[in-house]
Amino acid sequence: MKALTSGKVRELYELDDHRLALVTSDRISAYDVILPSPIPDKGRVLTGLSIHWLAQTEDIVPNHLLGWRRSELPDELADEDAIGRVMVVKRLEMLQVECVARGYLAGSGWRDYERTGAVCGHELPTGLRQAEQLPSPIFTPATKAVEGHDENITREQAAEIVGTETLAALERITLALYERAADACRRAGIILADTKFEIGLDEEGRLVLADEVVTPDSSRFWPAEDWRLDVSPPSYDKQYVRDWLDSTGWDHAPPAPVLPDEVVRGTRDRYVTAYERIAGRSLADYMQEASQ
Repeated sequence: MKALTSGKVRELYELDDHRLALVTSDRISAYDVILPSPIPDKGRVLTGLSIHWLAQTEDIVPNHLLGWRRSELPDELADEDAIGRVMVVKRLEMLQVECVARGYLAGSGWRDYERTGAVCGHELPTGLRQAEQLPSPIFTPATKAVEGHDENITREQAAEIVGTETLAALERITLALYERAADACRRAGIILADTKFEIGLDEEGRLVLADEVVTPDSSRFWPAEDWRLDVSPPSYDKQYVRDWLDSTGWDHAPPAPVLPDEVVRGTRDRYVTAYERIAGRSLADYMQEASQ
């Protein structure tokens, strides 16, 4: 097993010419800085949710998952600490475009709309408000940044990167995935405001869904009971951490401050709640299956 890359959250290992191991740590980053305080079980939540969604969407697009239970893992990644946070996946040629779907006006989409009345080239009706549901979901591609934030681009710019036909397929897949996930989240009392997907090509040139799928790190989850217009609603993601960091006066330059125990616990609770509401089972039940 050969180590390939180490990112803010994930470690990638080469198992052979056709398989990789994706290991999701408990690290958490904010403002592109890795924080010194890990969030217990965060990696398991991200992995467990990805596995859940891959199973729910394989009729829309093939995915890269080959195994995740202890019996399916290489010996080097089958210890107690790794269980629940490892996926064995197909090796793909990843496309250099992030596939973002937005159903509500929030984050960078809201800022773009305030400034221009459009989001990534989508002209939207006037008078929309922050956190408002869009008339229909939109596909807003972004460039994949090695460091720093991904940058929103237009569909025309994305077509220059991947080609017109591939982009049309990415848009169709992204919106179908979003609508499937948003409907399921709605039944769980969660609004899926937006989310991003990563897609690659397999050896036969087919589009394949990869990496994390509809997790608190790749999505904006709002508790439906707390949603309201003109504000950024509370969410099951790292916004809670960002808010605490901002309250300290930290200038977003390394090193980041250590998180207090109550912020660590509060963040873990939000991630675990997202998993359990969406997957419809406890994190303990997921871990029991992962141990098999």
